Amino acid sequence: MGSYVLLLKEYEDNETVVYRFGPNENIMGKIELNKFTRKFFELEVIPDNNFPSRFYCDRAAQRLAVCLVKKGGVFPDRTAFES
Repeated sequence: MGSYVLLLKEYEDNETVVYRFGPNENIMGKIELNKFTRKFFELEVIPDNNFPSRFYCDRAAQRLAVCLVKKGGVFPDRTAFES
C-alpha cells in the first residue's frame, strides 16, 4: 500500500519553516523544522482520529529533510511525500 502526504508551506524565515501536512487540504496538522538544529516539532496534530497524525508527521518530516539536505534548503510552497 502506498502513502501520500500533502505539505503546504505556511511560514518561512532564516531559522524555521512551518508546513501544514495531511492526507488532503481539509485534514491537516502542522509541523515546524528548525533549519539550524535540524529538529522537527509537531505543532498541531491532525484533528481527525481516523488519520494517525504521527504517521503523517513522520512522512512530512522525511520530505522536509530531503528539502533541507538534498535540495539545498529550498522549501517549495507545495510539496508531497509519496511512496
